[in-house]
Amino acid sequence: MAKASKARARRISPTFPAADGRLALLLAAAAMLLGARVWLAENPQHNPWASLDLRDPHGLFTGAKLASLRGDIPACHAVLNRSEVTFTSLEPAIDGECARPDRVILGDTLLVPADPQMTCPVAAGLSMWIDQDVQRLARDILGSSVIRVEQLGTYSCRRMYGAPGGDWSEHATGNAIDISAFILADGRQISLLEDWEAGSAGDNASARFLRETRDSACRSFGTVLSPDYNAAHADHFHLDQARSPDRGICR
Repeated sequence: MAKASKARARRISPTFPAADGRLALLLAAAAMLLGARVWLAENPQHNPWASLDLRDPHGLFTGAKLASLRGDIPACHAVLNRSEVTFTSLEPAIDGECARPDRVILGDTLLVPADPQMTCPVAAGLSMWIDQDVQRLARDILGSSVIRVEQLGTYSCRRMYGAPGGDWSEHATGNAIDISAFILADGRQISLLEDWEAGSAGDNASARFLRETRDSACRSFGTVLSPDYNAAHADHFHLDQARSPDRGICR
């Protein structure tokens, strides 16, 4: 009988270390999940389930969240409200290919001329870009903040490049904005026409600022075209939301 008991003990005892190992793995997994949950709560810009707030830094899912606003006007308005971006929503304008079911005017803005009408996704991308990228780069590179952003327009009922045929421009529905210059608090004007080529050797602060603002805009807009794209954009950035910032055009 004693020998049988010892044999059973030998058969049973090896299972305890395996059970302990599984428990340790479960505890480690639970700790990792808890840690990930805490980290995502502290870094909502990387949380795919967190609501978009334009005041949060750019994160892993910011581009996808901005893209999701296209075609969802109520959701886009909710993002502007959540981000404390003041805006006025206008009634839809119906005009064939140039119909504009989505029209907003940003309230507290640096744009001149003021009050251009644009789609809500453009307004969201513009707010995030100016507040988080343009101002930061101006301070870091130029040592002064931006007080005005000069724009050449948002809405123009036309085809691309004003051609008589071909694809309609994103400007035809107000889903684009053209930016030509930045005015600094110290009085300097940084113009794409005057300053873009000045830094071809990489040693001009104004040109560096323009190039880095162009690159940063690609995180907030689906299409970003600069003087590097073609001669038609020699004096401005073209910014639109026809695509997702994650899979857009940045040139």
